[in-house]
Order: sequence, then C-alpha cells, then structure tokens
Amino acid sequence: MKNTLKKFGLVVIMLLGACSEDSLDKVNPNGGTPQSYYSNADELTKGVNAIYAMVQSPRLTGREWFFLHDLRSDDVASGGGQLEGARNQVLTGSLQTSNGVMTDVWKGYYRTIHRANAVIVGSENTQNITDELKNRLLAEARFLRAWSYSELVAFWGAVPVYKKPTETLAESAPRSNVDEVYQFIIDELTAIQADLPLSYGSDDKGRITKGAVQALLGRVYMTIGDYSSAKTELEKVKDSKVYSLVSNYSDNFKEETGFNSESIFEISFQNSSFNWDYDGNNLGTEGNSRTQEYSAIGWRNLIPSDALLGDYERTGKGDAKNDPRFSDTFYRIGDKFNNDASTLTDALVQGNLSNFAGGQEKISWKKYTSMYKNDLTFYTGAMNMRIIRYAEVLLMLAECENEVGTPANAIAYLNQVRSRPSVSMPAYPTTNYPVNSKAEIFRAIQHEKRVELAGEQIRNRDILRWRKQGKLTSEPISYFQANKYELLPIPQEEFSTNASLKPTDQNPGY
Repeated sequence: MKNTLKKFGLVVIMLLGACSEDSLDKVNPNGGTPQSYYSNADELTKGVNAIYAMVQSPRLTGREWFFLHDLRSDDVASGGGQLEGARNQVLTGSLQTSNGVMTDVWKGYYRTIHRANAVIVGSENTQNITDELKNRLLAEARFLRAWSYSELVAFWGAVPVYKKPTETLAESAPRSNVDEVYQFIIDELTAIQADLPLSYGSDDKGRITKGAVQALLGRVYMTIGDYSSAKTELEKVKDSKVYSLVSNYSDNFKEETGFNSESIFEISFQNSSFNWDYDGNNLGTEGNSRTQEYSAIGWRNLIPSDALLGDYERTGKGDAKNDPRFSDTFYRIGDKFNNDASTLTDALVQGNLSNFAGGQEKISWKKYTSMYKNDLTFYTGAMNMRIIRYAEVLLMLAECENEVGTPANAIAYLNQVRSRPSVSMPAYPTTNYPVNSKAEIFRAIQHEKRVELAGEQIRNRDILRWRKQGKLTSEPISYFQANKYELLPIPQEEFSTNASLKPTDQNPGY
C-alpha cells in the first residue's frame, strides 16, 4: 500500500474538494467526469488510492486530525508559548467558527467523502475488471466515506450527507439529523463486509479489511448505546483469529513495526519529507508530522496532562506496581534516546513543566516520536498512524460485556490487555481497582482504556459518548458547559458556501 499510494497521481481535477469556496462552483470543461474517468481497473484503483491519500494528508492523519482529537480531550496540555493560537483555542474551549484547525479537518473529511463518491459513481462504467476486484475497491471507498461521517457526526453532530459528487453550489446539502447520519454509516458498514478480505498480501498492506469494518461498526454501535450489536461485531473481529496483541507494547508506535498483528486500521507513511500539501495531491506528502509536533526535542506543542500522568499505576505499594506503559508513552529528563546513545537533558527540552509525583518536571510524549532512533531536532517521520488496534477491540468488548453480557468476561478482557508480556500488570481486581460491581468494573475499564490508549485519539470519543450516556462521575473537561461545548461549531466557511444552511443551523453556544 505504501507503494500503491504513490500512484494516485493527478486522478481528476474535480476531486479537489467539497463544501469549500474554491470547488463547488467550478466545473472544468476540459476535465473528466466521474462517469468518464474510471474506465478500467487501473483507473478505478488509482481513484481509490486518491481517497487514502486524502486521509493521509495533513488535513487528517498527517497532522490536524490527531491535533483536533487530542485538543478536545483531557489527555494533553499546552507545551508552552510555542503552541499556535488556533490550537490553543481548541484546547481551552475558546475557539471561533473560523478556527483553522477545525476547518481543515472538516474539509479533510468532506474531500475524502467527495473522492469516495466520485469513485462510487464512476465505477458504474468501469470495464475489464473482475467483479471481485471491483466490489472490493468500492467497499474500500465506502468504508473511508463511512469513517469520515463517523468522525464528522462525533465532532459536529448533525452534518450534511452527500452520497454522490457535487459540482455546483446548488447541490449543497442541509444538515441531516444525527440518527440519519448514524443509520447511513451502519447501513454502509453492514453492506460492505462481504466484499472485503480478512487480510492482504505485502503489496496491499494498509487497505481496508473485513476486520476494520467490523471494528469501526462496533465503535459506532457503542457510540449510540447499542451494546448488543457492538458486541456482535467486535466478537467477529476476535473470532477471526487474525489479530493478537504484540508482545512489546511500544511496537505499536514505531516505524519498523507497522502492520503488526495488533493493527486493524492503519494509515501508512513512507518517509520523512513533509511539504504541507493539505489536499493530498503531491507525491511528496508521505511524512507524518506527529513526531515533530509532540517530540521532547521537537516543537513540543502538546505535552501529557497532569491528570493523565496521575492515572497510571505507579505507587509500588501493596499489589500495585509501576505500569511499564508509562515509560513507553512518555519521556522524562534523564531518559536515553537515539538508540540509547543520547541522554535527554533539561536544556534540550523547551516549554512547560508537568506536576507529577509531588514535584515539577518536563515530561513529553514518546508515542509516535522518532527520538528512539535519532536525535534530530526537526524530523517528520514515516511512522504509520494506528487508527484502530486490537487492544481497543478487547477493551470495547469488556465494556460491552459489562453492559449486556457477563461481568467475568469483561474482567478477562481487561486482564488480557494487562497481561501483555512487556506490560505484565497485576490482574484485576487490585487494591485500587476492585471489580465487585458493574460500576467498579466500568471504573477499571475507564482506567485501562486511558492508560493503554493514551494519545491515540480515543479519549475524546469516550468522553463524548460517556457524557451523553450519563456515565461520567465527574466532568473531565475544565471549560465544559452544557448546551455549548458538546459539539464543535460548524465552520464559517461552510455557511459561506452552503446555501442550504441558515444561521440558525449553527450548533448551540456559537
């Protein structure tokens, strides 16, 4: 897949966007159309690769996607004055409808959707292709469209839904209600399962699999509170026997260990170049900025929050022990890096201090940073972004079992994650986390999900759904106000270009 993504080229000019001022009102008379372009298997494959390229772009997993999720969670804090104003707005809950980070992510999702729609419509005239390949490529396109809508509805609630390409402003859609958006996602993910394989050969690593569809569908069902359906889909992933936890926890976040047995949905990056092509059209945009943005010796724009640091089991008393995932997730002053050839000193690290263990020190993110193998102060990396991994599936299954299944099964799933050889934490129950009731088991689930998946763009989703379902015992977001901060504001650009939206369509509080 890393090689095939380089082939998307100049697929079609009309794939450049959706719902933005520079696209919907323009039609190139000399360009192709979805109906005319995808005439054969090669062209259809390139069209699907272009959808992946948009997901890979800096608007989404290459940069702004992980920022928006993390900034909306309680996993991060400002690294210091170097944090840009637009990002600080999201972090502090003071963002405006023109916020650039939010707007870029919105555009990224809709441009992904637009490219998927072009492929889906254009495939009607594809010739010289087997039914099996055509159905698989269309299933990949429909998955990436459904994934985009699952993200949009989580961030913004009711959003416009497009099922075919748009070429003029007159085709702009109004907001569909939340139930309609979720039903569309569920219908799509249900329909495409039969058309996707369980796995691929080495040349197609990174393409969507049946397991990715089932895992995402499980996530979606949990978001709407349908734990029985979620359990059914997630058990399909488990029962496939395709996935397993890797022995070394940190292998989930390194360049050399991508597409391992724990990976279910992963976006690939190939090299350290990064040319800021936000539309995913340039062949050089294959580097990921995460290491530079969060690294202790990079920009260090975001650091772990004090609350997250304090959530790890590190007392060393009774039946507790220091959680090894702490040192695999964060760097502290004095730690080795650069293949253990360098030592992290205070002088190398800019920015804010963290409050931890009764003192103050500079603690930085280690996950997805390239410091483990180099000491460069500017380095964008080739580490793939793991969107869904098997550990999350097990923890989601634990929550499902606690809600509609067997409590003992929920505890077993939790302990399976904790018993990974490189982690080897004491099994539940522990002194700090008894599991004698549904509430106690849920508390253990909340803890385990946070420390296992810290900084992996999961916490924001959990807070949103747990808040909506009344499961939060205390509000984790300091600035939160009911009827204002549940959702992000619809970007001002969308109101400027979408004639179907009225000012009253804006989310509450904005």
